[in-house]
Formats: sequence, structure tokens, C-alpha cells
Amino acid sequence: MSGKMKSVYGDAKDNYSFKIKLKSGILFAWFVILTLICLLPIYILFVNATRSSVDIANTLSFIPGGNLKNNIDKLFKDVNYYTVFKLWTGYKNSLIVAAAATFLTVFFSALTAYGIHVYDFKLKEISYTVILLVMMVPTQVTAAGFVNFMSKLHLTGHLAPLFIPAIAAPAVVYFMRSYMKSSFPLDIVEAARIDGCGEFRTFLTIAIPMMKPAIAVQAIFAFIASWNNLYTPSMILATVQIDKKTLPLMISAIQTSQNFNDNGAIYLAIALSILPVVVAYVALSRFIIAGVALGGVKE
Repeated sequence: MSGKMKSVYGDAKDNYSFKIKLKSGILFAWFVILTLICLLPIYILFVNATRSSVDIANTLSFIPGGNLKNNIDKLFKDVNYYTVFKLWTGYKNSLIVAAAATFLTVFFSALTAYGIHVYDFKLKEISYTVILLVMMVPTQVTAAGFVNFMSKLHLTGHLAPLFIPAIAAPAVVYFMRSYMKSSFPLDIVEAARIDGCGEFRTFLTIAIPMMKPAIAVQAIFAFIASWNNLYTPSMILATVQIDKKTLPLMISAIQTSQNFNDNGAIYLAIALSILPVVVAYVALSRFIIAGVALGGVKE
């Protein structure tokens, strides 16, 4: 009888183990397929950057071509392209905007979340609710008023309006506060106060280091969103010279103009413009995963 029970138990265990392996195999295959679907357009983009315009128009290829040097010469030496696409100028302007917007977003959002989480005041929950309600307002709704306001301040044509509004980032505040509710004990603030540490110093020396995972992931997302932003620069920098334009504006110019019909050069320009974003994702993907996991807490 005992041997029969052991046999039944062993069969059930083997069956359970088989189901687990089968489920894991199916999930692994499904995620591999999703990964390939996501990476395929980027791969084709870089492949097309090495092909000629005629080849791109006639066939789809997964093998890099031999026209990369001609595309580079056309993009950097042809006067028709060089007058509207200056890679290093675009990198400089986009980096200034993206870096400034990222710093303002994560610093002031962390400061706001810290204030709401640590301090008790009468309008605490109402203030937080108002911040969340701002998330519901699309950017397009306020765009006309924003451009008119910047025009009155004589800031159209400057880079400042592209990153100063990043101080107010309701979605980042929500993420930061959710993270702090799960991972930031208030006892440590009380201990710092007893030791004589000032409020702002407590935020800089204690809160910021403890919030590094949340700050890292939001910094990555903020940098990429600002780097790829076309909507706001197209309104603020519409009439400026090429030396003040960001990369997305330059890419839009060579894509929409009828004077540029070389698809190989256009694909190369797009590939060069997203290269920093690809490098950032590859290098910092572990922060994205860790930060989302730590901050994704229901209130």
C-alpha cells in the first residue's frame, strides 16, 4: 500500500513539474516573439541606413547594404541636406533641453512627493488630488495658451520654454509618492530632526539617496521623452535658424520637404538621431525594470 501511494505521489509530482515546464516554455517563446516584434523595426531602420534609395523603394531586406558611405556623404556634405540637418548642432541643442528637463522633472517632483508624504497639513489630500487631476489635461489643450504666453514673454525662439515647464510633472510626482509610501519610513526623518538636521538638508542627504531607484527610472523616461519631443519645439522654434533647432525638428524637415528624396540618407539621419536613446535603454534597462517594480504600488 505504501509503495502504491509513493507511486501515485511521484506521478502527480512529475505531472505538476511537466505542467510548470510547459507553461514556462510557452511564456518564454511568447516573450521571445514579442521581443523580436519590438526590435525588428529598429533593426530594419539601421539596415536601411546602409542601403540606397532605389533598393529601399524596390525591396525589403534584412541584410545591410553597401551604400553607407554614400549616405554619409550626402547627409554631411550635400548642401541641400546640410543646410537643414546638422547632427552635432542637433545633438547639442537636444542634449541641453533633455538634460535640463530631466533634472527639473526628477528634482522638483521628488521634492513635491517628499513634502506631501512627510508633512501633515490641512489641504494635503486636496493638493495631491489637484496634482493628479492635472494629469488628465492633454498637452494639446493648453498648447495655444502656452505659446501665446511665451510670445508675450518674448521667449519664442529660445530653448528655455522647452525645459522650464518640466518642473511641473504630475505623473512623476504620483510615481515618486507611491514609491515613498512603500519604501521611505517617516521614522528616519524624525531621527534626522532630533540630530539637528535641517528640513532641506534631510531631503538632499537622506531622501534623495533612498529614492535613487525611483529617480533613476523617471530620469530615463524624462530624458527620452524630452529628446524625442517634436510637438512643443515645432511651436516654439518654428521660425528660428538651424543652429537653434533640436534633432526632431531637423528630422521632420528632411522628411517632409520635397527637396530630399534620398531615403537612404533620411534613414541614416533617423538612425543617428535615435542612437543615444537606444544606448540609454540598453545601458540602463536594469534601472527601468527595478524602478518600475519598486514604484508600482497601489495606494
